[in-house]
Amino acid sequence: MTGRGHKGGSGPSDKRYALVAGGGTAGHLQPALAIAEALVLRGHARSSIEFVGSERGQDAAVLQGRGFPVTLLPGRGIVRSLAPRDVIANARSVGELCTAAFRAVRVVGRTRPQVVVAVGGYASLAGAVGAIVHRVPLVLVNVDAVPGAANRLLGRFAAASAVGWEGNPLPRAVVTGTPIRPEIAAVQRGPDGRSKARAELGIPNDRSVVVVFGGSLGARQINQAVDGLVELWSSREDVAIYHIVGRRDWARYCSDPSIGRLPPLPDAGQMAPTQGINVVRVAYEERMSAVYTAADVIVCRAGAMSVAELAATGTPSVLVPLPGAPGDHQTANARVLERVGGAVLLADPDCTPTGLAAAVDGLLTDGERLELMGRAALALARRDAADAGASVVERSALPPSTPSTPSTGPSDHVNGRNA
Repeated sequence: MTGRGHKGGSGPSDKRYALVAGGGTAGHLQPALAIAEALVLRGHARSSIEFVGSERGQDAAVLQGRGFPVTLLPGRGIVRSLAPRDVIANARSVGELCTAAFRAVRVVGRTRPQVVVAVGGYASLAGAVGAIVHRVPLVLVNVDAVPGAANRLLGRFAAASAVGWEGNPLPRAVVTGTPIRPEIAAVQRGPDGRSKARAELGIPNDRSVVVVFGGSLGARQINQAVDGLVELWSSREDVAIYHIVGRRDWARYCSDPSIGRLPPLPDAGQMAPTQGINVVRVAYEERMSAVYTAADVIVCRAGAMSVAELAATGTPSVLVPLPGAPGDHQTANARVLERVGGAVLLADPDCTPTGLAAAVDGLLTDGERLELMGRAALALARRDAADAGASVVERSALPPSTPSTPSTGPSDHVNGRNA
């Protein structure tokens, strides 16, 4: 792995079956890894699947030691602002994107893949440009309920689009579901598993459990609402809250006595006094299979991976879409579960202590509704999503003997057998 490109010449060892382009966030990396692992299970060598990711973000750390060749490209997001400082930053971003696209074209030319898989993120756009230039079939992976700007732009060039939900308007869309982590797909909610998971997380088993999280960094609006909710419910002895704060706000919880002085370790948590409401706060949680098993209700943002995992585990939820998300895609994601009765949608401005209390308490006091919500969410689950995505990739790929050649322009792109 290198920051500026994969080292090596253009010999036979550089030939790849697939380039998987994109990343930068867990929401892009997790589906990419799931599909890559499914391709390995289908008989493709790890060395034949190369990741083209971003120098910024988690890509290097997440992909380290997994056995896949990796090329990292420059790139950063565009800030939606006309402030002079942001205009300068955006100009740099455009320059980095152009550099990334140029390098991606070289990577595709060197590796001569049979297919390029674009999973989202700025490296995804660069990798797709490489596929278009070299006339390599392009497969888009779109796990949000609505496509982002890059995928809308690239859709006309794609051989196929593996999408998470019905109704996605991308051309040649195949509904595969959203690939999730195997340990989440294996979650079985029930009394025995619930007791074990609560013991693992330090949550009492004789209370209703509300889990709250907002991503690895956290969500300030949700965190503040939970702080107020704890005050409103301070005397309740029938509820426990497991609050995954996020790394961005964790220092505040460590230092502010009004919300509970917590140990300074980033993975430590504190149990509140046994009298009154029971609260456990942690900065970050890797035992998410236990979290989904332990919860009666989950309060979280409506990112694509969170919505897919809620469906796969059949967990009732209160979804608070991120305001200002591109294309308002988080609201569209939340609507997928809300329409079938698997979730309650709470707008971000309404996510106040009283608003959250009303939404959550209305569920905790209605066990029959919680049961129906879990079943409704579970009915949308696609536990075979990674394998289904890998199947779309294989169907779209060039035969092994077919050379890829540069195109004369985007309109000459070969769309493959699914076109």
